Amino acid sequence: MRYLPHTPDEIRAMLGTIGAASIDALFEPIPEEVRLGRPLGLEPALDEARLMQHLEQLAAKNDAARALSFLGAGIYDHHVPPAVDQLLLRSEFYTAYTPYQPEVSQGTLQAIFEFQTIVAELFGMDVANASMYDGASATAEAVLMARRLTGRDAVVLSAGVHPEYRAVTRTYSRGNVPPEAVRDVAIGPDGRTDLDALEAAIDQHTCAVVVGYPSFFGAVEPIARIAEIAHRKGALLITATAEPYALALVEAPGIAGADIAVGEGQALAVPPQYGGPGVGLFATRTAHVHKMPGRLVGQTVDLEGKRAFTLTLSTREQHIRREKATSNICTNHSLIALALAIRVSLLGKVGFEAVARLCLSKTEYLKKRIAELPGYTLPFAAPTFNEIVVRREAGKAGPLLAALAARGILAGVDLGTFDPALDNCFLVAVTERHAKDDLDRLVEGLRAA
Repeated sequence: MRYLPHTPDEIRAMLGTIGAASIDALFEPIPEEVRLGRPLGLEPALDEARLMQHLEQLAAKNDAARALSFLGAGIYDHHVPPAVDQLLLRSEFYTAYTPYQPEVSQGTLQAIFEFQTIVAELFGMDVANASMYDGASATAEAVLMARRLTGRDAVVLSAGVHPEYRAVTRTYSRGNVPPEAVRDVAIGPDGRTDLDALEAAIDQHTCAVVVGYPSFFGAVEPIARIAEIAHRKGALLITATAEPYALALVEAPGIAGADIAVGEGQALAVPPQYGGPGVGLFATRTAHVHKMPGRLVGQTVDLEGKRAFTLTLSTREQHIRREKATSNICTNHSLIALALAIRVSLLGKVGFEAVARLCLSKTEYLKKRIAELPGYTLPFAAPTFNEIVVRREAGKAGPLLAALAARGILAGVDLGTFDPALDNCFLVAVTERHAKDDLDRLVEGLRAA
C-alpha cells in the first residue's frame, strides 16, 4: 500500500495557494539534463505478509547474528529485557522531540530528569545533562568545555582513549587550534597510560587530560593519580567510559578526582545494531554547569504548588542563547536515554552490581584459560573489567579472526585496524550473556586455529 497523505483536492488547493500549475512545475528550476527522466528502478510493492516473509529471508542470510560474539571495543552486547521496549511505548513519552514547552512535555521532561539523576550517580558527579549524541561527541564536547573553563587550548589524550573518540575530538578541534595542540600520550608496558610521559606532556597551555576509564584496551586507569598530576599543572581531568557497567565496581570518576566524566550509554539501553544508536553521557561538578553543553532538566513547582519539570539550562544555539551558545553540535538521543533510565531502574543498585560482577568473574576465567593456551599471551598486566587484549605469538590477528568467524565465532576486534604495531593483537569483550560453555568454545577455537 502506498502512503499518500494528501487527497487530489488538497494538492490542487496547495498548488493554487503558491501559484503553481502542477507538481512538476515545482521542479522547473532544476535543469532538464540533470533530471533522471524515468521512474526509479524499484521492485513492485509487496503486501504485508509477503514483505514480512521477504525480511525473514534476508535475516536468515545474516550469519553474524547467529555467531558467538566477543566483539566490544565501545559497543557491548548486554541483556536488555523486552520490558524496556514495552515501556518505551507508553503514552506519557509521546511528546515533542524537543521539550521546550513544559506544559505539554512533562512525561519527557521527567524521564530526562531521572536519566540525569542516574548518570550523575554513576559518575559520582553533581550534575548530568540531558544526554549527548554518543560517547565520541561527548568526549569532544568535554574538551571544548574545558577550554572554556580554563582559557587554555591544548589537550592531552591518552592512547588508551577509544581511537574513534580521539578522532572525533581532533575533528572538533580543527579550525579552533593548531593540530599540535592535541597531543597523544602512549600507554605503558602494563597497558595503562604512561604517567611519566603524561606529566611531561602537560604544560601551561593544557586545558585538560583525557583518559579512558576503563581504557580502550580494557585497563582500569589510576584516576586519582592522574587527577593529581593534571590539577597540579592547572589542567582538568576528563574521563571517557565506553562500558558503563564497569562503574558498578571501579571507583566513580567524580569521587576519584575527575572534573568532567563522559561516556557511552548503549550498553545500558539497547543491543548492538550496526554500531549504534548510542547515547552520550555527560556529567560534571556544580561549579562548571554554566559552561556545560546541551540541555539540563530541573525540578520545580507549578502555579498550584505541584512538582513539575522544565528546562533549567539550555545552551544550544537553536533557541534562547543563539550565537552565545556553548555548543552548536550537541544533539541528544532522548529515546535511548529513556531506554537507559528504564533498564537501570529495572536493575536497581543490587542488580546493576550483580551484572557487573558476572562480567568481571567470567572475564577473569577467560583470562586464566587463555594465559594457559600455547601460542597466545596477555600482553598487559593492568587490572581489567570485561575486556582484554590477546596477543597471537605466531602471526597477525586478522587471519586468525577470519578463520574463527568462518566457524561461527567472532573472537574479537583486530587492534591492527587502529594501530599497525598491534596487528598481532585482538580485543576480546565478555558480558553476562556469555555462558561458561561459550568461553570454553572460544578457547578451543583459539587452540584449533
